[in-house]
Amino acid sequence: MDSHTFVYTTYIRTTPDELWKALTDPAFTRRYWGVAFESEWTPGAPMAWDENGRRTVDPEQIVLDAEPGRLLSYTWHTFTRDWAEAVRLGQDVYERLAREPRSKVTFLIEPSGDTVKLTVTHGDLEPDGLMKGMIGEGWPALISSLKSLLETGEELPEPPR
Repeated sequence: MDSHTFVYTTYIRTTPDELWKALTDPAFTRRYWGVAFESEWTPGAPMAWDENGRRTVDPEQIVLDAEPGRLLSYTWHTFTRDWAEAVRLGQDVYERLAREPRSKVTFLIEPSGDTVKLTVTHGDLEPDGLMKGMIGEGWPALISSLKSLLETGEELPEPPR
C-alpha cells in the first residue's frame, strides 16, 4: 500500500453476518469502540457518531459503500472542538487534525473456512499526517477488542492513552 493508506487484517471466529452486525449495530459498537453509529447503512446515507452523548454530524460524514456481510466503507468523522476536548486533545493537536484531508475507512469481510477474514483499510491519509500515526495505534487495539468480543463475549479493556 502507498503512504496514504493504513491496512490491518485479522481473522475472527464468527460469521460474515455477525461481523456486519458488530460493525453497524449501535449497541454493539458502543461496547468495543465507545461509539454508537447512527446511519441507514446505504451508500450516500449520513452518519452520526455518538460518543457518550456527544454527537458528531457533518454533511461530508457519509456511507460510501455498504454490502451487508461483505463490505462497508465510510468517510471518517469530522474533528470538532467538542470532540477534541472530550478526548483530551490539546489545541495544537486538534488544529493539526482539522487541517488534514478527510479520510475514509473500508471493512472488507471475507469468509475463510470457520473464520472470517477482516481487512480494514484506512485511506486518503496525509502521508506524514498526525491522523496516520493515531490510527496506526488505534486500529490494532480496536479490532483486537472487536475480535475478543465476537469470540468470547467480552471486549478488551480500553488501552491507556
